[in-house]
Amino acid sequence: MMKVIMYASGFCPYCIRAESMLRARGVTEIEKIRIDLDPAIRTEMIEKTGRRTVPQIYIGDTHVGGYDDLAQLDRSDGLVKLLAV
Repeated sequence: MMKVIMYASGFCPYCIRAESMLRARGVTEIEKIRIDLDPAIRTEMIEKTGRRTVPQIYIGDTHVGGYDDLAQLDRSDGLVKLLAV
């Protein structure tokens, strides 16, 4: 299974939903990078993704985007395929 990295914050409901969806699709390990604990990490996320909101999810080298992007990918069966690579 592909490595999953998620930029997140401690009290983000969309981060919780994204994690739940990923776990439901068989992901057992998610590397969470907490942007609320270090402003430099938030800046890094913005530079890397071009987005300011969390979650920002990477599966392998692919930037999936936020929760809405993840949900759309899941509805089109792309999430399972991406995870299986």
